[in-house]
Amino acid sequence: MKKILFLSFALILSSNVFAQTHPFPQHVDYSGVHIKPSGYSQQDLDKLVSDYYDLWKTVYLKSSCGGGFQYFVSFDGGNACVSEGQGYGMMILPLMAGYEPNAQSYFDGLYKYYKAHPSSINANLMAWKQVNCENVEGDDAASDGDIDIAYGLLLAHVQWGSQGNINYLQEAKNTINAIMKDEINHNTWTVKLGDWVSSGGNYYYSTRTSDFIIDHFLVFKCAVDDNKWNNVVDTCYSLIENIQTNYSAQTGLLPGFIVNLDTDAKPASANFLEGDNDGNYDYNACRNPWRLTTDYLLFGDERAKNAVNKINNWLMNKTLNNPDNIKSGYKLNGDEIATWDDAAYVGPFTVGAMLNTDNQQWLDDVFAKLLSYNFADGDYYSNTIKLLNLIVISGNYWSPACDELLTGVQDIEKSKEWANVIYNQEYLYVHTNLYSLNLVMYDLNGKVLKTMFLNGNQTVVNIADVQKGCYIIQLSNWEKNFFYSKKMVFN
Repeated sequence: MKKILFLSFALILSSNVFAQTHPFPQHVDYSGVHIKPSGYSQQDLDKLVSDYYDLWKTVYLKSSCGGGFQYFVSFDGGNACVSEGQGYGMMILPLMAGYEPNAQSYFDGLYKYYKAHPSSINANLMAWKQVNCENVEGDDAASDGDIDIAYGLLLAHVQWGSQGNINYLQEAKNTINAIMKDEINHNTWTVKLGDWVSSGGNYYYSTRTSDFIIDHFLVFKCAVDDNKWNNVVDTCYSLIENIQTNYSAQTGLLPGFIVNLDTDAKPASANFLEGDNDGNYDYNACRNPWRLTTDYLLFGDERAKNAVNKINNWLMNKTLNNPDNIKSGYKLNGDEIATWDDAAYVGPFTVGAMLNTDNQQWLDDVFAKLLSYNFADGDYYSNTIKLLNLIVISGNYWSPACDELLTGVQDIEKSKEWANVIYNQEYLYVHTNLYSLNLVMYDLNGKVLKTMFLNGNQTVVNIADVQKGCYIIQLSNWEKNFFYSKKMVFN
């Protein structure tokens, strides 16, 4: 115990720690229409998250590898680590900052471990697995871990700023650009399985549906100002619609892997990459309802809501409205492929049930099922997914706004002295110290909805013709080298 206390104290002293700007709990006003479990106060939901985080940190946050206070998320309770878990941890710590007093120090330790284990193909990506701190089973990268790591770095930038020992924003940009370069197929705009997939190889025209982390892609677009991320988003939704229409019309379920992306996309066959259930709704695909729901909750994309509610409707019928009947895996036609149940499935189904606004009882019941799982009976995967799902369900999952990513935190505050925009019902009020401004309004797919040239210190913009939803407002005056972007929700 003395050793642990000393290490925590040393970490605090060794890091340049800054106050957080988005302390837990955040109580985010999600943009999409949704429900939360009833019978719980907001304080109850917050405590469920913080209590579970305490358990998670004790078991899975490890510091026994390497020097320089490296931290990693344990895959097995010991010295095994996968980049997927490192990405989860690098999201969890910024989201829990404010409750966790050492969040930035722990995060910096996770970052140092990630940097100490680079992919041999692209050093800005992470080698996918280590045991006893050494790379095993190849030193190349897996896309999902890198995607979450990049997002975690953006959360860190917004939470603590990038003026300390680590320039989180620049590191995030480096990782995002590496993902676009080596983990995105530029012929199909699909997410590759990892940086090891090469053009002409057996896996070049395949993708893993659990890598459709669309809310991250939208933020990446803002961070690096790269509209190619719009192509990736649209392709993800196109593939989802294709599978749900042609292969899982009754269930809405997605397979772990999709193949033939260059011709006629379809679910993978058995043993395509990992095992018998590569073409089924198994331990990869079980995350899909959670990942799609967060896109709707943060950005209001109706494509996400439609896809998730297809799964919701099937699941209620399949289980006879009894979450105890949920099983850990299904064929795309709804047949069960397992006899047991697991929080890794129930958690994402619970997040998805937040969009089923016509059935509060179903959400309440499936949430009770999720809470019934004992932490001690779970493993790294189920316990970590449960924690992330509780953060979403409680209303404490947030994303960086575009204006927070364009420059540093201090620069953002300075930019607001030049110009700012406020939404009030059917109008935008633009306040500026500049004589002239260009205003552009985008939807989240990058489509330009309005362009205007503004004169004067305050200008009123009528947006009565714009539907409710989430939009990006950009103001610029290039003579003054001024650029300001803001994500806004019109209610």
